[in-house]
Amino acid sequence: MFGKAIVCFIFVSVLLLSYSIFIGQIDIRSYFFPLLQPSQGAPPVCSINPPLRVYLYDLPRRFNVGILNRRSSVETPVTARDWPPWPNHSGLRKQHSVEYWMMGSLIYEGEGDRREAIRVLDPELADAFFVPFFSSLSFNTHGHNMTDPATKIDHQLQTDLLKFLGQSKYWQRSGGRDHVIPMTHPNAFRFLRAQVNESIQIVVDFGRYPRAMSNLKKDVVAPYVHVVDSFVDDNPQDPYESRTTLIFFRGGTFRKDEGIVRVKLAKILSGYDDVHYEQSVATVANIKLSTKGMRSSKFCLHPAGDTPSSCRLFDAIVSHCVPVIVSDQIELPFEDEIDYTQFSVFFSFKEALEPGYMVNQLQKFPKERWVQMWRQLKNISHHYEFQYPPRKEDAVNMLWRQVKHKLPEVKLSIHRSRRLKVPDWWWRRR
Repeated sequence: MFGKAIVCFIFVSVLLLSYSIFIGQIDIRSYFFPLLQPSQGAPPVCSINPPLRVYLYDLPRRFNVGILNRRSSVETPVTARDWPPWPNHSGLRKQHSVEYWMMGSLIYEGEGDRREAIRVLDPELADAFFVPFFSSLSFNTHGHNMTDPATKIDHQLQTDLLKFLGQSKYWQRSGGRDHVIPMTHPNAFRFLRAQVNESIQIVVDFGRYPRAMSNLKKDVVAPYVHVVDSFVDDNPQDPYESRTTLIFFRGGTFRKDEGIVRVKLAKILSGYDDVHYEQSVATVANIKLSTKGMRSSKFCLHPAGDTPSSCRLFDAIVSHCVPVIVSDQIELPFEDEIDYTQFSVFFSFKEALEPGYMVNQLQKFPKERWVQMWRQLKNISHHYEFQYPPRKEDAVNMLWRQVKHKLPEVKLSIHRSRRLKVPDWWWRRR
């Protein structure tokens, strides 16, 4: 009898121990393999959301920061120790500087807020590859007049870059599909762009690109870098009444393609006391006037320019001026995470060009709803800040997160391309 009791006790004990191990209350490894346990404060082996691992090609400076200082003849790749600051008073060139800030986020070696992407020195460990060619700055510097002799320099840089990439086994391995190339100026990489079409392109919109060249499946829509100063102390008791102008616009009115809407709006919006619609060019003085005007206006008008988007939208966001977006084809950055209807007002071309319609709608816009949008602008404006070193959930980190979102589709494309003899067979069925 006593023996049966002992056997039952042992059986129940083993059963309870097994159950505890199964549900995780007891970690048997800590008893028998204490050296396998992580040290105090060490990160888990498999993070739930690990940062993107990016390999940065070591290109000579003439492809990137050397364009900022053409008097320098240094060709060695730039490092964190000699990373140059973005030049003050760079004017509109700053709006196309996304490439500079993305490269800087990989160059930076210091501690800071959690980053969405980290640099790896071994390409075998990389999830993606960053090509540090400042294609937008190259166009603005070397080929802005399109027929200028300096355009040859921009063309040569593109030629040399493709030769370099063609020799990379990692470019060859994926056909460039897992390579990230910023091209935020509509004329960036204009000579040889078709040859890098498979890559993940960082663009501001698709206004000038053929449907077959760029698309949302693989490319990332970036915000322009704002050129007005951020409104950091926007805390009036009555924000609605403190902004005395109803609608504000300063900028070029003679634009291409969809941008012709600006000339028509100039006529439709004339004669209103609370509407400021002015033709201007981007100078240091005029940027300061735009900063003041946006901060004192309830709504900031954003009609399409040469392309559906423009820097003005992001100037409005960091000025906490509710954007009024007039464009039928605009694509917006971070839209899988950010709902623009929470802080923006949208009008089609047809609505905006109907005399009196847009002004009437904004004049009777509920104050309470406007205040809600103003508060939302204050909450989300940090997502549109480009800075070095990068900070948590700033524009650069948001962009790297967008790149990470594209990679499953990219990997699918890479894997299928390695096995299919007829890559586009499914199109031929139609």
